[in-house]
Amino acid sequence: MNAVSATACSDFVQFFRSWITNPRQVSAIAPSGETLARIMTREIAMENGRVLELGPGTGVFTRALLSRGIDEADLTLIEFGSKFADVLKERFPHARVLQMDASRIAQCGLFENSPFGAVVSGLPLLSMPPLMITGIVGGAFSVLKSGGAFYQFTYGPRCPVPRYILDRLGLDAVCVGGTVRNLPPASVYRISRRKPLEVSPRKHRYRSRDVNADIATLAAELAARSNAMEAAGTESRL
Repeated sequence: MNAVSATACSDFVQFFRSWITNPRQVSAIAPSGETLARIMTREIAMENGRVLELGPGTGVFTRALLSRGIDEADLTLIEFGSKFADVLKERFPHARVLQMDASRIAQCGLFENSPFGAVVSGLPLLSMPPLMITGIVGGAFSVLKSGGAFYQFTYGPRCPVPRYILDRLGLDAVCVGGTVRNLPPASVYRISRRKPLEVSPRKHRYRSRDVNADIATLAAELAARSNAMEAAGTESRL
């Protein structure tokens, strides 16, 4: 067995063990394939500058980014799992690897003066509650340059970010590709900022959005909705 095959086998074993331990945190039984990695990263080039990767796992998308010409030192990898984080630090010693919750990006204060040109996400959004998705996507856009995009893959039939969250954050999602040569088959979405038209008596002009304010407002609404549902459930049991 050559080194590449040995690494792939090791990655599969580690991914499968993580899936067995926590299937909601790791949504697939195997790492993403190279075909999916190429689709996820094909619109990203060296000119994009710094890239933020969420949930890199064993680094399949990370390697694809490096093959696109992205400098390893321009990569910031956010990984929640400690075992995956250790693997990433060993494999990509020049990248910035942070073991943290990706939904805390907007609150952590680590990226205020260092905006990213693109975000690549391998996170299992389909298995996450709306409040966490809002924190992840909204937080990512709070540190994303104007014109930058958020790339997310999914095993589902549509974008894993619910429409009402996209609408509230002023975002659009477009499917940019997919592959059946992945386990399981997957689609890739590019999520980007809208430019909502504001009409004034004098002229038409585009206005920017305060993403952090939108996150805070939506988070409060979702928390209130969750509390109301919990209270209703409690009353029904009395």
